[in-house]
Amino acid sequence: MSDKIVKYTLNERDIPRYWYNVQADLPEPLPPPLHPMTGQPLTPPDLAPLFPMELIMQEVSTERWIEIPEEIIDVYRLWRPTTLFRARRLEKVLDTPAKIFYKYEGVSPPGSHKPNTSVAQAYYNKKEGITRIATETGAGQWGSALSFAGACFGLEIKVYMVRVSYDQKPYRRIMMEAWGANCVPSPSPDTNVGRRVLADDPDCPGSLGLAISEAVEDAMTRDDTHYSLGSVLNHVLLHNTINGLEAKVLMEEADAYPDIIIGCAGGGSNAAGLFLPFLKDKLDGTKPDLRVINVEPYSCPTLTKGPYAYDYGDSAKLAPIVKMYTLGHGYMPPPIHAGGLRYHGMAPLTCHLLKLGLVEAKAVHQLETFQAGITFARTEGILSAPETMHAIRAVIDEALACKESGEAKTILFNHSGHGHVDMHAYDAYLSGKLQDYEYPDALIKEALADLPKVG
Repeated sequence: MSDKIVKYTLNERDIPRYWYNVQADLPEPLPPPLHPMTGQPLTPPDLAPLFPMELIMQEVSTERWIEIPEEIIDVYRLWRPTTLFRARRLEKVLDTPAKIFYKYEGVSPPGSHKPNTSVAQAYYNKKEGITRIATETGAGQWGSALSFAGACFGLEIKVYMVRVSYDQKPYRRIMMEAWGANCVPSPSPDTNVGRRVLADDPDCPGSLGLAISEAVEDAMTRDDTHYSLGSVLNHVLLHNTINGLEAKVLMEEADAYPDIIIGCAGGGSNAAGLFLPFLKDKLDGTKPDLRVINVEPYSCPTLTKGPYAYDYGDSAKLAPIVKMYTLGHGYMPPPIHAGGLRYHGMAPLTCHLLKLGLVEAKAVHQLETFQAGITFARTEGILSAPETMHAIRAVIDEALACKESGEAKTILFNHSGHGHVDMHAYDAYLSGKLQDYEYPDALIKEALADLPKVG
């Protein structure tokens, strides 16, 4: 019977009570973030206008375990723990000796991994007396997750959604509005930043960097408002480790340990949320050969093509300057359907780990990802988000490599969300209208010319 098991599950009683903070185990500390105006290292008071103090302290904490408040656990119970699946039908179709597992985060109310941090961020803001949060979103997973969390804690939510995704994914906007949020396309006429961009280019498709600028400006001009980010920052990756902690227990139940861990990477939250608790084993020498692969789009190849440099987190230079692999804060990515991966930078923590040689990065084309997503749908049954398809592409590639070599490796990946509101993208692929985009070397070179002069 054990050779037929597909699902591995935990009880609600088994929801982790602590998040894992990898900063306690890093061989070298992270380069410090810098103030966007002075270029000097940021201090907690510098961030107070944007974030509640408890999140600021989590951002810089070097404690290994950070307790999850019971009020957050109470909301997590709506969907956590999530299930670990053995992808036996995919293995069979690929005729691979590899064992493929995936942790399915698409069962959360908004349909992705994002509520792992949105619920925590909403809670800490509510606790500090904040009544309104401004944020940005690419494909809409983060905007819908924060809208859901805002409804849970009675907060007003304003979402600046990258225009190309706002047009491609109207149902994400409707989800946000159903939870009580106000969602507008970015660039918008609601901020000085947005108005300036629209004046120069009324048809601007937008970018995450630009939407971040609008949300930060919004938060900085209102006393009742804080800013919230769905990826990139240390505390966001921290909150998502609840997924990896569950996965470690479930992999033990399956009597397996991954040789390779894979996740799609735009800002870094979903991949890191799965791999960080396992990376602890690599850092302490228990599993020195563990491979971790972050998969990004070829049209926005931050980790694979960008320099490791200090850069602004947003287009208008309002957000902190951080050390990361970057394509330049002014880079405007092509309008691929994986809107959540269209960010010019990457989580400084993920970048630091890549620089140290502890994780890997890979870039894939849009058409390749949809081919993989369709294969996954026709074997495992799940219609995946375009972002998640990037991870699936790399999983299939590694499984086929095992077929070539005859190695029975164990592959684990994070299935970060379903694609039920991405039918426009599926239709484009199935009708033959989906296109790839060339690596825009000239655009990136231009954007990199404006890197901040620091250090």
